[in-house]
Amino acid sequence: MVTKEIEEQDGLSRRLFLTGTAAAGIGSLAVEMASFSAEASTQVAAADVASLPRVKQELVAPPFFPEHDQVAKGGPKVVEIRMVIEEKIMVLDDDDAEIWALTYNGSVPGPMVVVHEGDYVELTLVNPASSAMEHNIDFHASTGALGGGGLTHVSPGEECVLRFKATKAGVFVYHCAPGGAMIPYHVTHGMNGAIMVLPRDGLKGKNGEPIRYDRAYYIGEQDYYLAKDEDDEYIRYDTAGEDYADYMETMATLTPSHIVFNGAVGALTGDNALKASVGETVLIVHSQANRDTRPHLIGGHGDHVWESGSFTDAPQTGLETWFIAGGAAGAATYTFRQPGIYAYVNHNLIEAVLKGAAAHFVVDGEWDDDLMMQVKKPTPI
Repeated sequence: MVTKEIEEQDGLSRRLFLTGTAAAGIGSLAVEMASFSAEASTQVAAADVASLPRVKQELVAPPFFPEHDQVAKGGPKVVEIRMVIEEKIMVLDDDDAEIWALTYNGSVPGPMVVVHEGDYVELTLVNPASSAMEHNIDFHASTGALGGGGLTHVSPGEECVLRFKATKAGVFVYHCAPGGAMIPYHVTHGMNGAIMVLPRDGLKGKNGEPIRYDRAYYIGEQDYYLAKDEDDEYIRYDTAGEDYADYMETMATLTPSHIVFNGAVGALTGDNALKASVGETVLIVHSQANRDTRPHLIGGHGDHVWESGSFTDAPQTGLETWFIAGGAAGAATYTFRQPGIYAYVNHNLIEAVLKGAAAHFVVDGEWDDDLMMQVKKPTPI
């Protein structure tokens, strides 16, 4: 194994490396926020929340969604979720390039969370004693400084509970943000995911008509920055965090070694391809926690697209390609009309074909010659 020690001149003592609080003032800000959360006004709100019904949401690994209602039943609820941090080796491609991934619940991206506008999300965040680093979570869906990041710093062997009210309908990124250089380090090691906050009466079109889906898939686009040795081979490391000095150098180039869907090249192709049938409407939520991207369904379209992720806004319709800004999530629906294999890609085709940002939909059903047919087979001119 080729390894590198974390140098003193990197500006991080061993303790700072473990906690990730390299940004000056983050620690004191977190203390202030924690104190504020204990004020009497918050206690009054907590009393109101205590009267609400509670439901436990069983999170599942992407690309799948947890069980949920598209239209809310009853009033607001407290939706309890649990995420356990796992630092693990992941193989990224057929050449056995690997990374010590930093994950929520063991997957890249982390699991999709689904609630309705007005619900409360109550997260138990667990950092096992076996972890090498401190972690936290910043919910872009939440309202409050640092997105809850200042209230969720958990060192190895600790857990915490964060509750926030889902006040905005849409799809949003969440990610780890320990402070300083550790923020991009953790995000580009896989520590990000998405939450969907549905309107209580469900998704709507431009004219207020209901939009319902038969299937839903979550695609998390991930950029990695693996370092190579003098023999042009990707370096392997024995422990999580050991790649810090090398990774900082490769991140500084802004040139990813891999850009993939759901953690690795081929994670959503072949036996792992997404399934659908002709006539089914599929909801696709696509997130990118760090870089801009441009999803495209080859042979299909975005029937309804919430490019910014906001369900408060009317969707765009009939798009060939849509844009999702780095640090954001977007949503689209498409009703499949033909069977076959559809490639779903980042339409920077260099990133799709050479870096790995591609998935497949395998759609069954009857072919419609009116929509497409081969009029003449290839023959000599």
